[in-house]
Amino acid sequence: MKLLLTSGGLTNQAIAEALFDLVGKRPEETSLVFIPTASSIETEDKKWLIDDLMNIKKQNFKKITITDISAVPEKIWRPQLEEADVIFFGGGNSYYLMDWINKSGLVAILPELLKTRVYVGLSAGSMVTAPNLNVRLSKTLYGAEAEKETMAGLGYVNFLFLPHLNSPDFPIRVESTMKSALKEAKQKTYVLDDESALKITDGKMEVVGGGKWLEVN
Repeated sequence: MKLLLTSGGLTNQAIAEALFDLVGKRPEETSLVFIPTASSIETEDKKWLIDDLMNIKKQNFKKITITDISAVPEKIWRPQLEEADVIFFGGGNSYYLMDWINKSGLVAILPELLKTRVYVGLSAGSMVTAPNLNVRLSKTLYGAEAEKETMAGLGYVNFLFLPHLNSPDFPIRVESTMKSALKEAKQKTYVLDDESALKITDGKMEVVGGGKWLEVN
């Protein structure tokens, strides 16, 4: 399985190059489907979502499609995923995204799709690849709310992923606060800023992008 787990998406050339290395194709030969589902429940200004899409558009993909698994039936979203080289899960609310991955039936289909496609996560899209979504930790660091006290993630990696380290948009997510909060979690965790990403090929991982990141526990 090939994954590129990002905090901020394709924010720099090193992260973009890591993606195309995973795909094994040039940008103009590569098709991407963007899943904005995690953002659907967010009610604030969404200029960040436009910025995320613009960073994708800059890469000169052969084709970019957008499909919301919470808004359309499987007969619409499934062919779009099957036709893509890259399945890109955008940011927003990780609990809402994971809930719809389950409700839509994508949770059962995705492992087979990822035998020949690359998974890219952005913020929430990266967080759901973990074994579980840590509700208490997310409330502390992200102000996120979930109907359930615990929620299983996709389990594609054996650690938690926390985005937006030192981001000016999220003042609480500084290194000292992150380390303090994670002491209680006791789970292996990677915390990345928006210029960093984890490139994973069949369990072998490297950090790309050149930004700031932490490995905790």
